[in-house]
Amino acid sequence: MNEGRGLRWAQLAAIVAVVGLLSWVGWRLYLNNGHLLGPASWVSAVMIVAMAFLVVAAGLPVRRFLRGEARKSLSPIRAARTLVLAQAAALTGAGVLGWYAAQVAHALAELDLPGYRSLLWKLLALCFASAVLMTAGMVTQRMCRVDPSGDPDRDPHS
Repeated sequence: MNEGRGLRWAQLAAIVAVVGLLSWVGWRLYLNNGHLLGPASWVSAVMIVAMAFLVVAAGLPVRRFLRGEARKSLSPIRAARTLVLAQAAALTGAGVLGWYAAQVAHALAELDLPGYRSLLWKLLALCFASAVLMTAGMVTQRMCRVDPSGDPDRDPHS
């Protein structure tokens, strides 16, 4: 797909846009039937940020090993699992950001409804937390990157 370079920011932006658009349409249909936006929780935002910190923490041993700073060896399986975790976190953050951004758009359009001002702040916090998770995934993916060796005979694209 992208020659083994991992996830790109453009891919995540596309996911945010597609999920956001589909969510916006879905919420519009739901709201047109006389319903209100569902509740949002500060705890959810805190949990998403906590997941982001855990993803970065999982990547630190891989980073130390690749820099030669580790005191213990690192299992290749653990490194691969950390990379997959990082990419899953980035993709999840992008999808959740699109989901909550669509709700923010609807809440902004109808701020005069009771409770929508406080809901808006919670949704904005969830958007921020989702962006933090997405960024943590990308940072951790970068921590897991193995640069090609300095061997001049080795093809870096092989």
